[in-house]
Amino acid sequence: MLKQEVTIDTALVSRLVATQFPRWKDLAVRPVASGGWDNRTFRLGDDMLVRLPSAAAYALQVEKEHRWLPRLAPLLPLPVPVPLAMGAPTDNYPWHWSVYRWIEGETATLERIASLPQFAASLAQFLVALQRIDPAGGPAPGQHNFFRGGPLSVYDGETRQAIAALDGRIDTGAASAVWEAALAATWYGAAVWFHGDVSWGNLLVRQGALRAVIDFGTSGVGDPSCDLAIAWTLFEGESRELFRAGLQADEATWARGRGWTLWKALITAAGHIDVNPIEVEKSRRVIDEVLADHQRADRYGRGSQRA
Repeated sequence: MLKQEVTIDTALVSRLVATQFPRWKDLAVRPVASGGWDNRTFRLGDDMLVRLPSAAAYALQVEKEHRWLPRLAPLLPLPVPVPLAMGAPTDNYPWHWSVYRWIEGETATLERIASLPQFAASLAQFLVALQRIDPAGGPAPGQHNFFRGGPLSVYDGETRQAIAALDGRIDTGAASAVWEAALAATWYGAAVWFHGDVSWGNLLVRQGALRAVIDFGTSGVGDPSCDLAIAWTLFEGESRELFRAGLQADEATWARGRGWTLWKALITAAGHIDVNPIEVEKSRRVIDEVLADHQRADRYGRGSQRA
C-alpha cells in the first residue's frame, strides 16, 4: 500500500488544534508512547486525545467513527471512544482527524492482566453485547475496514502467496489445510456489529481487568469471525475455551476465525523475512497455535459446520 508522506508530530497537532479549536489552543500536546500504525495519537491536555490517520486508506474511518461510536457507546458494557470534535483537512494535513475524550488504562499485555480466563470472559461479554446492537444501516465490509466482516476469499491470493514464501519455515501443508477449511466454512448468519481489530493494543486494562475497548476504525456489520483472532494471539488453554464459550462460537465460525488469524500472521511473517526476524518469530508462534488448534478440532471433532 503506497502511503502519502505526511509528517505528523506535536508541532502539526498544536497548529491544527489552535487554528480549528482555539478553545483548546493552550492545552499541552504530547505523543502517546504507543501511537499506533493506522493512526497517530497525541494527548491533548489531561482529558483528551487527538487521533490522526497516517495514510489515505485509514482516513475513511474517521467519519464512520464519528457517526457510529456515539450510538454504540451507550449500549456497551465497557467504555469505548466517543468523539468530541472532527478536524478538517488543511494544506499541511490532507485528511479529517478527531478529538476524543481520554480513557484511562494501559494496553493489555500479559503481565498487566490479573486473570487471563476472567479477561477472556469479559471480552466475550463485550463482543456479545456489540453483536446484539441493531445493525440496521451500519457500514458493510469494504475499503474502509479492509473487508473485515466479509468473505475470507478476498485474501485468498495473498494468503497462498505468503504460504509459498514461507515454505521451509512453517508447515505449509497444514497451513493450506487450515486456510481451505476456513474458506469452506461458509457464513450464513445475519449481519452483526463487529470491532474488526480485537488485539491487545486495542484493549485497555486497569487493576488487572478489562476496562475499555478502543480503535473502532475497522468496525462494521457483517460476519463477526474476524473478531476471534485474539483467541490465538493472546489466549490459550482455559482462557481460549472460555472466550469461545462466551461467544457461543460454533465450529464454522471458529474455523473462519482461524482463517482470519492465519491470514494476518502469514502475511506479516512473509513480509518480514530477512528484515525483522523477531516479527517473523512472533507471527510463527501464532501460526503454530492456529495449526495446532485446527489439528485438535480434526482429531476430536466439534460442533456444527454452519454458522
